Amino acid sequence: MEPTARHRHLPGSSSIGTPAATAALAPYKARFLDTCLEAQILKFGGYTLKSGRISPYFFNTALFHRADLVRALATAYAEALIAHGESEDPINKLEFDVLFGPAYKGIILATTTVVQLAELAPERFSHVSFSFNRKEAKDHGEGGTVVGAELRGKRIVIIDDVVTAGTAKREAIELIRAHGGTLVAIIVALDRMEKLPADTNKGENDEDGIPRGSAIGALKTEYGVPIISIITLEDLIQGLKAKGQAEKAQNCEDYWKKYRASD
Repeated sequence: MEPTARHRHLPGSSSIGTPAATAALAPYKARFLDTCLEAQILKFGGYTLKSGRISPYFFNTALFHRADLVRALATAYAEALIAHGESEDPINKLEFDVLFGPAYKGIILATTTVVQLAELAPERFSHVSFSFNRKEAKDHGEGGTVVGAELRGKRIVIIDDVVTAGTAKREAIELIRAHGGTLVAIIVALDRMEKLPADTNKGENDEDGIPRGSAIGALKTEYGVPIISIITLEDLIQGLKAKGQAEKAQNCEDYWKKYRASD
């Protein structure tokens, strides 16, 4: 989700706390939030989104380009998958064979996260593979549109940064199905917990403050799989409050109330 050039930063410097400051969050969520704040991957101000909404925060995963930040991101994804897989509820217990990263951002996410999964829980994840798609089919060499592990007969988790409209995820799901794989979950870094833009053909008004379905909710309903996130907007608000960043937390909370998802 790219902002336009229009933005205004809030006055004052960012106050970065320690993981202990966000103790109410799961430790991996607190560590990830600290990384995002310290590296200014999460910025605050006023950012015009593609939807036309003015968001008080912007999450830019393209800034995870430094080695230590790539490792932190991959570790957070791995810890979120491990936490979800440890659920005592058999319906929510996650088991999978392949981490699939839609091109282009998903490629680095899939490849680095499988390494961290094997590092953190080798007894469970040493044999998990990665796979990703080519934007254009290759007509020489091994050919095809999929690079990495075979998908046929495998349980697949799609990994990406965010869900905006869900179009890229639907394309990835159709590709996985066409290659004989079974989608079991999707994981993203941030769930904005935000309703889809208003459908004016249905008489909806984006500024009406009425909760409606989100892109993540639509994917859950359509495909019947869990969508895991490292953090949510609710986590972000909770973390900012714990760090004493009341103004930023309030701005995010006001935005959430206005554009809150119903699912």
